[in-house]
Amino acid sequence: MQGTVDGFTYGLVTPVAAFLMACLGAALGLRCTNRSLRTRGVSRAGWLALGATSIGSGIWTMHFIAMLGFSVREAPVSYDRPLTIASLAVAIVMVGIGIFLVGYRGATPMALVTGGTITGLGVASMHYLGMAGMSFEGLFEYDTLTVSLSVVIAVVAATAALWATVSIDGFLPSLGASVVMGVAVSGMHYTGMAALQVHLHPDAVPAPPGDAPVSLLLPMMIGPGCFLLLAAVVVTIDPLVVTATAAGPVRPVGRTPGRGGRVTAIPVQRRHTPYEAVSHREYRQQRNR
Repeated sequence: MQGTVDGFTYGLVTPVAAFLMACLGAALGLRCTNRSLRTRGVSRAGWLALGATSIGSGIWTMHFIAMLGFSVREAPVSYDRPLTIASLAVAIVMVGIGIFLVGYRGATPMALVTGGTITGLGVASMHYLGMAGMSFEGLFEYDTLTVSLSVVIAVVAATAALWATVSIDGFLPSLGASVVMGVAVSGMHYTGMAALQVHLHPDAVPAPPGDAPVSLLLPMMIGPGCFLLLAAVVVTIDPLVVTATAAGPVRPVGRTPGRGGRVTAIPVQRRHTPYEAVSHREYRQQRNR
């Protein structure tokens, strides 16, 4: 027997709240990633880790806010706590891999494609692992083509958001990138839910004991929600994260001769201009005298 799925039990409240949470996590994470490109050493790793955790927490919270509006009319739904927590860990780890690639490799095509793919797959993995943590008197069946489309949406939009983060300066472009990623996460979620069909077992054994959606999900979202607030405070008190103008353009990581011949680290590997090449050559001639 096929179950009746309702993904909008509370109307537009859960989709809108979920989208805003995805945008918040993406905005904080992408700004932290942009900030990391202007630092070196441990500071860079710290900013990237903060960015990955912000994005991972944002998309996880978005998913389960949206799932508060999900119900199967003919059967109660419960959640497995370990799998639900594991989906958060998967989101943070996979997004972290993608962000660290871009953070240390810069806006090279290979880094962006690889990082965007891993980040997008992290969003999709979090979604479907979270769905696997649901239990009820029946089973889920997915349409393969629609599931593939949801993964493509996540990968393409994540790649575009990472490219905008490391290639375009300014607060407003970064805000636009976070909206793109918020649309990607929300679009991926509801596309994946459109691929879902529920088949109930008429004579099935009752579902394993678990927590009801509201009693489990709301307390569990307090932790990621508080972390996002903390990340917002860190971003707010660092002017460079907001303005992204003090250190010049953000480009791939590299090294180039600075003024006076001193080699300085900058977040861009670029071709030397004729002026720079001459300055460097004069510096070497002075050293050889």
